[in-house]
Amino acid sequence: MGAGTGVCGCVPASADTTHGLLPPLRVPVGEDPERWQTFPGERLVVAVARTVTSTVRVLDVLRPVLRDDPRVHLVFAFDPTSAFNDGVHALLRSVGARVLPWHQFARSDPHLIVTATENADLTEAHHDCPVLVLPHGVGFHKVVPDSRSDRDRLAGVVPDALLRSGRARLAISHPDQAAQLAAAHPATAGRTLLVGDPCYDALLDGRALRARYRRALGVRDEQRLIMLSSTWRDHSVLGRDAALPARLLAELPLDDYAVALVTHPNITSAHGGYALRSHLDSAHDAGLLTIPPTAGWQATLLAADLLIGDHGSVTFYGAALGTPLLLGAFSEDEAVAGTPMAELGRIAPRLRPDAPLRPQVERALGLGRSAGDDAAERLRKIGESAFAAPGRALELLRTAVYDLLDLPEPVGSPPPRRAPEPPVPRDRPEPATACFVHTSLAEEPGGPRISVERVPAAVAAFSTVAQDDAPAGPFRHLSCADDEWDRQWPESASALIRRTPAGTAVSADRWIDDTLARYPGCLLAVTTVAGRGCRAGLRDGRTVEVSATGLLADTAVLAAVVYTCLRARRPLEGFVTLTLADRTEDVVLRPTRRTGRPQPPA
Repeated sequence: MGAGTGVCGCVPASADTTHGLLPPLRVPVGEDPERWQTFPGERLVVAVARTVTSTVRVLDVLRPVLRDDPRVHLVFAFDPTSAFNDGVHALLRSVGARVLPWHQFARSDPHLIVTATENADLTEAHHDCPVLVLPHGVGFHKVVPDSRSDRDRLAGVVPDALLRSGRARLAISHPDQAAQLAAAHPATAGRTLLVGDPCYDALLDGRALRARYRRALGVRDEQRLIMLSSTWRDHSVLGRDAALPARLLAELPLDDYAVALVTHPNITSAHGGYALRSHLDSAHDAGLLTIPPTAGWQATLLAADLLIGDHGSVTFYGAALGTPLLLGAFSEDEAVAGTPMAELGRIAPRLRPDAPLRPQVERALGLGRSAGDDAAERLRKIGESAFAAPGRALELLRTAVYDLLDLPEPVGSPPPRRAPEPPVPRDRPEPATACFVHTSLAEEPGGPRISVERVPAAVAAFSTVAQDDAPAGPFRHLSCADDEWDRQWPESASALIRRTPAGTAVSADRWIDDTLARYPGCLLAVTTVAGRGCRAGLRDGRTVEVSATGLLADTAVLAAVVYTCLRARRPLEGFVTLTLADRTEDVVLRPTRRTGRPQPPA
């Protein structure tokens, strides 16, 4: 072990905190805490942390419930016995929590134990101390492996021995859950407390901040955000199809859609963040937004236009909010029969993995926008059926906590509900700089119209949809930045793009000539010129200045207009209408001379 406690009673940041080697606390719990503490405290609350999932839930609610009350000391006890303990201690340290090693917790004398894990062994010590058990998801709808045996069990229920002791109280979010628990575990009868669901309340409050959440994710107004949510084990979204994020990014145009992924903390705890990133490398290179499992999923859900989920709680929250929903996976064996989750699994539309994804996504978005759609309304009502007393969860929970502590509640209003914090994607990806571009040209009364769609090249291999390219259109080409780090793409690109503007037309033409000479397979090289729009040089010597009248001045998009006219054998001059996502603008093409060479005939 490294350095011990200092003279101030604090554990230095350099202290060894390996599982099982946590140094004992001296304040506010220890042999002589009075010597060190600033706040005297009348009661001690110990929050038991065993998994990341359960720890996050306790952290979310205890701070607002105990706010502004120096009468209560709060420490966390780290139980390292879970298969999913990785990341728990780092999470507690990141928020500045005081952490009791498990052996010291057994010798402590708390007035209340709070936990969102049912697996911690709380039966042997603290015989007179009440235990408040919070759910770490929605209700009691899931069957999970029992860590104490080779059987499965109902998630969220503590051992019968603790229930029979009379010390445990199970917090529930709806009165129907009391009857469900009593039927499955008679010892729970009379041991439940209705407190609602603080997480659901926060989601309700966050709906008005949807635009802010989308900006935090970098989602543009014209894009639709597809959120993937995966619980853990083999029947989850990722357990069934780890390639689904890449497949979605391969089939959904990047100018129309963004894709975000939220994973259950148990996935990272079990497999490690390195392995998870490895499994999703291509998707991440294509722009996948990966949301940390400990923070950000609520705001991402509120920002989403469509949720693709499974039998995890995030799916249920989405249904309750009315978010359009597709089930990418669902385990009838893990969803408890007769619960709202089981009913959701019965009626929610399923994503067909063997069929093209884009039409399914578009249909689901259409259903979600239809106010009269019966299925969407039924899903919303099923979601709401698990939440009683919406908006009052923290108030009810505070009352329950102070009753168990035998303390008067603090003077003043109940703790305020707060909307979720804006999401911060983990390892925010760079915009895709190598794309397969799909274009089509239509002759209309007002002139030619070119439609452009792009998908990242990094995930092209994951698409199961035939990619059309015909002499008369639609056309398909590879467009790539000249400084693309994956060198396979510029070697194969039909259009090479310079990402930094050239200072003058002379330097732009020099770059064009050098690029076409270096890449013999390239048909055109395109760069912007500071203050003068976009300049495209063709292999046959022609040069075209291209400009858009509005916001679509993306060099790669303007290059796609030139490429399409070239393939369609249209003159490279005049006006063209450009359509990208839901935006339409005019593009002007004007032949010009490339510095140092004559302009060839059109």
